[in-house]
Amino acid sequence: MVVELQCDEFTSLCPVTGQPDYGALTIRYAPRRWLVESKSLKLYLWQYRERGIFSEELVASIADDLAAQLDPLWIEVRGHFKSRGGIAIAATARRGVPEEGRGA
Repeated sequence: MVVELQCDEFTSLCPVTGQPDYGALTIRYAPRRWLVESKSLKLYLWQYRERGIFSEELVASIADDLAAQLDPLWIEVRGHFKSRGGIAIAATARRGVPEEGRGA
């Protein structure tokens, strides 16, 4: 089984300018024992609204936190952030590797 969660209205702050960064997150994982509860995930993601963090670091931090809490077979967090200064950023962090036949 693979679980996919999408957050299309994600916001954080640019650590340099303090301006808001807008983007979308996709979280995919193969649960071992635990599933993330959607309201808990929403509250966890809200902490980034007031946090200055680079997009790449943000995606890695979310992957690390969820991997530690859920202990999934594997997890992937993708972030697609809106363009600022003419450049959009997409970052992906993976923890574990999907195996063939696991529905990945």
